[in-house]
Amino acid sequence: MIVVLLIHVVVAALVMVLGRRLGNRVMLVGSLAPLAGLVWLLGPARDAIGGDPITESVRWMPAIGMDLDFRLDGLGALMTLLIGGIGFLVFVYAWRYFGEQEGLGRFAAFLVGFAGAMFGVVVADNLLLLFVFWELTSITSYLLIGFDDDSAAARSGALQALLVTGLGGLAMMGGIVLVAQAAGTYSLAAIVASPPEGGVVGAGLGLILLGAFTKSAQFPFHFWLPGAMAAPTPVSAYLHSATMVKAGIYLVARLAPAFAAVIGWWRPTLITVGVVTMLVGGWRALAQDDLKLILAQGTVSQLGFIMLLVGMGVPEATFAGAAMILAHGIFKAALFMTAGIVDHQAHTRDIRRLSGVGRAMPALAGVAIVAAASMAGLPPLLGFVTKEAALEGLVHHGNWWATGGVVLGSVLTAAYGLRYLAGGFGTVPTDSQNLVGADAPPPSLSFLAAPLLLVLLTVAGGLATGLFDGLVGAAAESSMAGAGAEHLALWHGLGTPLLLSAIALGGGFWIWRRPIVRLRRITERLPEASRVYGDTVAGLNDFADRVTSVVQSGSLPIYLGVIVTTAILGPSIVMAGEWALPERLILAESPLQAVTAALVITAAIGTALVKRRLGAVLFLGAVGYGVAVLFVIQGAPDLALTQLLIETLTLALFVLLLRHLPARFEGVGWRLGRFSRIAVAVGVGLSAGFFSLWAAGGRVATPLTGEFLTRAEPEGGGRNIVNVILTDFRAFDTLGEITVLTVAALGAIMLIRTRRPRDDDAESARSVEEMDS
Repeated sequence: MIVVLLIHVVVAALVMVLGRRLGNRVMLVGSLAPLAGLVWLLGPARDAIGGDPITESVRWMPAIGMDLDFRLDGLGALMTLLIGGIGFLVFVYAWRYFGEQEGLGRFAAFLVGFAGAMFGVVVADNLLLLFVFWELTSITSYLLIGFDDDSAAARSGALQALLVTGLGGLAMMGGIVLVAQAAGTYSLAAIVASPPEGGVVGAGLGLILLGAFTKSAQFPFHFWLPGAMAAPTPVSAYLHSATMVKAGIYLVARLAPAFAAVIGWWRPTLITVGVVTMLVGGWRALAQDDLKLILAQGTVSQLGFIMLLVGMGVPEATFAGAAMILAHGIFKAALFMTAGIVDHQAHTRDIRRLSGVGRAMPALAGVAIVAAASMAGLPPLLGFVTKEAALEGLVHHGNWWATGGVVLGSVLTAAYGLRYLAGGFGTVPTDSQNLVGADAPPPSLSFLAAPLLLVLLTVAGGLATGLFDGLVGAAAESSMAGAGAEHLALWHGLGTPLLLSAIALGGGFWIWRRPIVRLRRITERLPEASRVYGDTVAGLNDFADRVTSVVQSGSLPIYLGVIVTTAILGPSIVMAGEWALPERLILAESPLQAVTAALVITAAIGTALVKRRLGAVLFLGAVGYGVAVLFVIQGAPDLALTQLLIETLTLALFVLLLRHLPARFEGVGWRLGRFSRIAVAVGVGLSAGFFSLWAAGGRVATPLTGEFLTRAEPEGGGRNIVNVILTDFRAFDTLGEITVLTVAALGAIMLIRTRRPRDDDAESARSVEEMDS
């Protein structure tokens, strides 16, 4: 697994370098990355499909529980098949989709990076590592959606997707920490095998579901997916139908078998969100006039269907959910590719302008018809087989709310599937000059190869159910024990599932032929999620402007006041809870020390009160010299000498600067008043003083003094302990201090060399200015 990830990194760097030289052929080079994952799955990793998980681990940051732990089982193998197989076909498709345009190397690198990140999501066993790959999919998706950065729609769609999925990712991170801490491990397999319990776990799972809902475009976060259709069609076919949007479904499929039965709100929440998403997406699809938007809203609907199945946490639904993951990835990727070919050949995706495309491109129309029929659940295709398995599981479980929602959603699926076919490939009986498509050139076989292969798979999967039965069974079994006992079948007999399928197909045809205008008008009055998002972002920007106008007022005293107030509150809160005076509080060890400290305090107060700059500098110097005296009293002459040198140099620099400044301080008013400044100053002093006493009394480790005394002469070769510390034990610190002193000396030299212009120089300058004018 680590080798496969490294191959993705290498190929991403390679296509970035070769992009300009190879043109659109760089996509063929990029296809090597997902192909490597597919070959690995069908070769060395084949045992994972048979029920023998493969694990790899590299220690990285064990202190925080983050190691490179990877695990591939049946469900991971199913997802890897989609990532590698459809990914390879998408790269081949993109080779013909793109012409000779700039930036294809960068685009291919982003797409390879996404494939690697998605592979990391499905094989990562450590939840923190999974989160890293999870966020990488969001970042690469943002870069791919906004690839055409000259397009406002692309920029807006990319930002929208990043904000929504990023917000969900942050929530998920909090949930991961809560659940993992409760379980005592960050291993996903270990958490599922022995699920923790408690209110904290429930809160953590809610946050994780929030992240899964945003990533998989579940209501009310579904609006970002149609906005992402501004991306090039290969991105839509790969990220937004087959892989990235399945990440949240994958995570729910992992967690549902462990928590659906023990968390009371889990199953109702997943069923409700799934049904609502399915209905909202299907209904919105019927109102679209863009081929990709029809498919995008349809993808939202299908994702709700799959989320419902995997979230129920029962064997029959889990098996059907795994089957739907595979079937949906195949037929929806093929449909997006057909939409891209229509756009590429006819230069529009607007069904109001398309007419005669089916006659001009019969092979493409045939591919689209088969893919759409599979999506609608028409026999004998893979979509029908998996939908029958889903209905069979729902009926067997007896949840009629979920069953009724799925049937109604399937009615809408059949209706928007017919709308897609009729609008994209039908013929409009009119002589309008705005219609296009009848004269569009048919695509080459290499351009049609990828969607053609996908529809062949959906036909083969329906006629020969054993082709994918083992893979789906292994995926379901690895998710939930007992789910692998189910099997795909083209014929389940004359029963309720078949009757419900017939109702769905018939209802879809009826709705397509008779649009429900009145109901559409009612639903159009409801607030759209995209509008709510726009209003929310606008409100946040307005709030940020207001806050910035207050906290970024341009007042240095206010900035300093906020900083020191924060420095007061932070330690004070900690000390308030744990404060205790030392058993023996010594404020001074000798009268001389007390007198010196009093002089230092007096000089510090004088620095704050004096009106002249020179007086303030002298008082400040007195503070420094007084501290040097304290060092001498404490028996540290070397430190005292250093303090004296620094204070003398500082005084000299201040004196040199003062000749360029007014003699007196300028009176600067402050909004919070004089009392507030005094309060802040007193608070800083008291907080710093108490913190020093508190920290000194809180020492629990043995001081290093004894070690320095013992090792100074044998290891440092000197009896002066301070010198040995500076030159041996803390040599790098001393080097840094020497560097600082060198820079300060250079600054002092430049300051000494500066001077005010003499009167004759100023007079000459004025004469030159008068001559120029």
